[in-house]
Amino acid sequence: MSLQAKTGDPAEEFQKHFQDMLRKANVSFMFGSPQADEKKEQSDDGGKPAAGKDEDALRRIREFNLCPHDVRDYLDRYVIRQDEAKKVLSVAICDHYNYVRRCIENPSFAEKDHAKHNIVLLGPTGVGKTYLLRCAARLVGVPFVKADATKFSETGYVGHDVEDLVRDLVRVADGNTDLAQYGIIFLDEIDKIASTPSSAGRDVSGRGVQVNLLKLMEDTDVNLLSQTDLVGQVQAVMEMQQGRQRRRMINTRHMLFIVSGAFDKMLDIVKRRIESSRIGFGVPRAAAKSEADCMRMAETRDFVEFGFEPEFIGRLPIRVVCDQLSADDLEQVLLRSEGSVLSQYKADFEGYGIEMIVAPEAVKSVAVAAEAEKTGARGLMTVLEKTLRNLKFELPSANIKSFALTGAAVADPSAFVGSLLKKGRAKVRNTQQEQVDEFAAQFAASTCFRLRFTASAVAELSALAETANIPLKDVCEERFKNLKHGLNLVSRNTANKVFVISARFVANPDRELSRLIAESFGREE
Repeated sequence: MSLQAKTGDPAEEFQKHFQDMLRKANVSFMFGSPQADEKKEQSDDGGKPAAGKDEDALRRIREFNLCPHDVRDYLDRYVIRQDEAKKVLSVAICDHYNYVRRCIENPSFAEKDHAKHNIVLLGPTGVGKTYLLRCAARLVGVPFVKADATKFSETGYVGHDVEDLVRDLVRVADGNTDLAQYGIIFLDEIDKIASTPSSAGRDVSGRGVQVNLLKLMEDTDVNLLSQTDLVGQVQAVMEMQQGRQRRRMINTRHMLFIVSGAFDKMLDIVKRRIESSRIGFGVPRAAAKSEADCMRMAETRDFVEFGFEPEFIGRLPIRVVCDQLSADDLEQVLLRSEGSVLSQYKADFEGYGIEMIVAPEAVKSVAVAAEAEKTGARGLMTVLEKTLRNLKFELPSANIKSFALTGAAVADPSAFVGSLLKKGRAKVRNTQQEQVDEFAAQFAASTCFRLRFTASAVAELSALAETANIPLKDVCEERFKNLKHGLNLVSRNTANKVFVISARFVANPDRELSRLIAESFGREE
């Protein structure tokens, strides 16, 4: 069926026809409009227009004046240890964005050859690699994208295209390509795409991905519309028909690429090379080195033997090793790091009106247990969640306003919760008894009659107060408002000044009072 045969605007007819096709395929899609795009551009976050935020970010890049010490000091607020990594990152980021600033100030400066400060981070999980880069990007004010290298494959095979990294950066920048071109791309688990020559067939997740990443890390133009993005392609057609042209390409020259991985098998390669270089007579035996020290001795040939293309690893000239965190380091993460997971748990309890006081021995116990998890700082949340899970569930309903987290709580969370709830119930009972005693004292002062409430009577009054959601004292005043006159009759006949209030009396005061009066006259009710 020809679209021209239909009446009306051809663009609208095309939209309708395409939407019908997507609807039959159970795909939801909405065509944009100039008015909708204009509203989106004017949308704000906290009252600040999106365009204004982008302009502020671009201004910070154009006026970049941070020194490596400034970056390092900022990172110290959030990440514990990793001093060498902070130093390397601080210098690399300052050098990169100083170069960007000079290129913006003087476009002719960009024509000169420039080697980018792309970085490879080596280190176990949970030592702060991602957090370092996220904090650095926040300080500079540039978009930041993190992805796992394992999801990419060579173009033409199942998986994501590496150019999606750049498109994701544009999305993080809210479509502002001027800002996105200065962003930071962080690719984790890069060691997982090392090629494996022993494998049969073509290595689509190794060498091919390296070759494609190699293009991105230097200076290349990336099409913002993926060939597999049908919706994006149709959106582009519609915008063209509506007379709107948007930027379709973005250059990666000023993007900073940082990759990281655990590189577990790299240690064996480095040790083997070091030991082979010491073979021979008269060669002194070197002192035993730690795993981190051995990893710092890694050379380009070690990366090539590991499975990386020489051209690929050559585009990552800056290499730094992150150290494993000890129990003492993890303790400092809890106490000193801004945004510590411990402060997050404190805030969670504050949301219920509960104060959590953390004893020093508890912090130490959590750090030791987290070190045993072998997942770095991530182990802290694992231990704290196991320790505090039942407390979060029980305490908001237990009328407990504060508690102290101790080393015993970390060692045996279930026993700690039980003891805390037991103390809470005892405290509630004491509070209830105090309120009843206060009412009895006021009643005695105004009537000269002493009331003695049984434990079951206090429990019955407490249940009534909880059901009515009113103070226990108010329940007493409402239940015993006629008690004074009835007890006057009883006291006149019996000279009794002390009366016991039972649970049965609380349940039906009028009936029990009538019974007492009848008994005082010597007859049964």
